[in-house]
Amino acid sequence: MKALVTGGGGFLGGTIVRMLRERGDQVRSFSRGAHPTLAALGVEQIRGDLSKRELLIKAAEGCDIIFHVAAKAGIWGNYDDFYSANVTGTVNVLAACRANGISRLVYTGSPSVVFDGRDVEGGDESLPYPDSYIAHYPQTKAMAEQIVLDADSPQMATVSLRPHLIWGPGDNHLVPRIVSKGRAGKLRRIGRKPCLVDTVYVDNAAEAHLLAADRLIPGGNISGKAYFISNGEPLPLWDMVNRILAAAGLPPETRSIPPRLAYATGAACEGLWSLLRISGEPPMTRFVAKELATAHWFNIAAARRDLGYEPRVSIREGLLRLGQWLATEEL
Repeated sequence: MKALVTGGGGFLGGTIVRMLRERGDQVRSFSRGAHPTLAALGVEQIRGDLSKRELLIKAAEGCDIIFHVAAKAGIWGNYDDFYSANVTGTVNVLAACRANGISRLVYTGSPSVVFDGRDVEGGDESLPYPDSYIAHYPQTKAMAEQIVLDADSPQMATVSLRPHLIWGPGDNHLVPRIVSKGRAGKLRRIGRKPCLVDTVYVDNAAEAHLLAADRLIPGGNISGKAYFISNGEPLPLWDMVNRILAAAGLPPETRSIPPRLAYATGAACEGLWSLLRISGEPPMTRFVAKELATAHWFNIAAARRDLGYEPRVSIREGLLRLGQWLATEEL
């Protein structure tokens, strides 16, 4: 198989690339930067932006499948930037598939596309998209996912995977945020309710993508569907946060603020940052306040049944690996 991986230099994309190479597949990466780790794996790299349709079409020449992993993530930013990367970029990836006769597209979605601010406990793929969103990332990811699934046809099979809160060695998003805020004393629990949340170790998330790719054919059992992906080990949110802090040699966070105060603070920060055009992320947003005060864990029975997915790396083992990595890194 010859695969194009968008975002191949990123955390999840890079792990997918490594696993593809380990089993002998040819891989081409499309990302904005050059990555020595990919060069060492014998990966052809094309630098570019998802907004460049013709460059994407060129990058996909000769490929059998595309893993569309690249996206603009984050809790704050300009809507147009999120739309350009997540929606327009996805439309361009689909154009690259059609222009090159590529019949398989594995898309990396997000469980946040179904989050409406309320608890989700054991939710499955029947959960609907909410009528509105309070953050640009889930809104544009939902738009992109619907475009991908609607593109499924007898000529091209598409599937969306929704990995939940990916973490592990090499993480450049979730773990660094927790560690840096914990070290600076800026973490606070939101409320005291023990909300269960599931997460997924990066190798498990990447393996799910390969399993989907191997089963994806036009008109097949998984084409045109979305699947939640997690470790299947939901834990109270702040237990997981404190385990990550412990892996970094930091004490647990026990201080808390009421959920309503966190939400009001988030709304005030968003208004102030928008009014004054302040660069960088606000310390709190409405979306983060809701995320940290609610349960969100998902039933992965469909992924187990249809993809043959089974998390190989437990949270316990993953935390051991994370601690070893953090001992060698400066976050």
